[in-house]
Amino acid sequence: MLADHQFDIDSVEVLEALFGQPAQASLVKERDHIDAYYRQWIAASPFLALATSGPDGLDCSPRGDPRGFVEVVDANTLILPERRGNNRIDSLRNLITDPRVALLFLIPGLGETLRINGRARISTDPALLERYAVDGKQPKVVLVITVETVFFQCSRAVARAGLWDVSRHVERGSLPTPGQILEHASQAAIDGAAYDSALPERVGTTLY
Repeated sequence: MLADHQFDIDSVEVLEALFGQPAQASLVKERDHIDAYYRQWIAASPFLALATSGPDGLDCSPRGDPRGFVEVVDANTLILPERRGNNRIDSLRNLITDPRVALLFLIPGLGETLRINGRARISTDPALLERYAVDGKQPKVVLVITVETVFFQCSRAVARAGLWDVSRHVERGSLPTPGQILEHASQAAIDGAAYDSALPERVGTTLY
């Protein structure tokens, strides 16, 4: 059953009246730079979600590497290597026309997450590409992010999700596999079983 449109909220004033004012702690945690405490959180994170916006719509996609893969250059600058992916480059396409980015860092075992908003530019600086090479393989580009706001998000969402609770992890066989999804989407032009069979080795040999 869909919600009746007559109950839709269309003003900030109504929202604020419904939720009330944020507590002091929700406001003072926001900084306009990366301080010593937030720097430690970034260094401990092996995963983030990157959100961008462009003329064709929004994108939110994962980024991951060994913890500390995002380098804090200074209090207002981050560098994020763009590792090998599926070549859709949705995020990068968006950044060509709109440099705004939002990052959500996760740290395994920690309920709180870290949110950063800013602006990014796409760089092919040879020195930077070499700095972030892994096993001799350079990223094709790096994102140089100018930080505008930084703050942590409380642990309620992760606690409700039981994200780090192993007993609540989903068994791989209980959901459709990538191959099954592709075979269905391609009307059997893609052999799903063959795709699934080759996937583990392909991922392992094409990480960088």
